[in-house]
Formats: sequence, structure tokens, C-alpha cells
Amino acid sequence: MKDLGISALDKLIDQLAQLPGIGRKTAQRLALFILKSDTQFASDLANAIINLKQNTHLCKRCFNIAEDDLCAICSDPTRDQHKICVVEDIVDVMAIEETHTYSGLYHVLGGVISPLAGVSPDQLHIQELIRRVQEEDIDEVLLAINPSTEGETTIIYISEQLKPFNVKLTRLASGIPIGSHLEYLDMATIGRAIQSRQELKKG
Repeated sequence: MKDLGISALDKLIDQLAQLPGIGRKTAQRLALFILKSDTQFASDLANAIINLKQNTHLCKRCFNIAEDDLCAICSDPTRDQHKICVVEDIVDVMAIEETHTYSGLYHVLGGVISPLAGVSPDQLHIQELIRRVQEEDIDEVLLAINPSTEGETTIIYISEQLKPFNVKLTRLASGIPIGSHLEYLDMATIGRAIQSRQELKKG
């Protein structure tokens, strides 16, 4: 579809096309949908985006999304305060929460170690994880990191860093395809992988 030369429409298409998974044609369809919608819908959508940016930030404890200093999960006294599930990104927290099979806390790394992409351990929230294990009464760390080459590198690195501490290290059960991402797996698969998680032996 060729742009119509309408600057307001073209600008919206350009912005939408920057979203992950949104190509130019999809951005055009979304922009036209918004154009055809009533003014209230467009206003509500714009306000929701602004509200998200202005009123949310990263949790000071686990780096999940939060509206206060701590996220809703860290603030929930009914959660198991002795378990931490380590994930790559916030979207993985959402995927695991949908399974209703895990009731502990989380720790969001903000990525994985990737020398080729220039991502080193000190660019992730690994030191904060180590500090939590040191300072909090943690008895298990579940490494629920996406099964990729970079993910395996990250799991090995974190395992080495946590060796000195008296904490059980586990990982998701085998069966999740290599290279897959938790956000794209069905809830049953993720749930089984959590319930059947395997202990990592300390060398």
C-alpha cells in the first residue's frame, strides 16, 4: 500500500511501524483503523500510552514493571518469599504468571549475556540477583531463561556466581524447543516445565 501523502497519517504509520512485530503494511492498517474510529477511542488510546510512560517504572527489587517502588508481585505477602524465578524480560513474567503454577518472586535480568551483541554480565541485573540471594532468605533460584545459546551461557554464568551460597538452583524441565521464547509457548507447556523443573548440580 502506497502512502497517501497525508503527513498526519504518514507520521502515525511511521511510529506504529517501529513497534516489534509490526511491519509497514500492518502499521498502515492499524493507522487507518484508528482514523476510522471515533475520537474518544483515539483519545483513550493516546492517554493510555502517556499514562503508561508517566506512571510506571522498574521495580526496585526485581526489575519487573511497577507503579510504586515495588511491583505488585514483590508487594504481595501471599507470595513465597523464599523462591526467585529468574527471567530474561518482563514479558516472561507475564507468560509464567498466566500458568498459575508458580507462586514465588521474580528477578528480571533485562536480557542475556551475548558477546556477539556486545552484552556483558555487568549490563544485566545479575549483581542485584546475587545481592538478593545474600540478603534475602532465599532457598531456591529457578533459572527460567529462554533456551538459546545465549540463554545457556547466562545460566552457566549465574550458576557459577551463586555457587558459594546455600541455595538450590533449578532450571525449566527439558522439552522446551531450543531457540524458543516463553512468551510464544502455550501455558500448559510452560506450566509443565516449571512443575517438573530440574535441579542444577553444583560442580
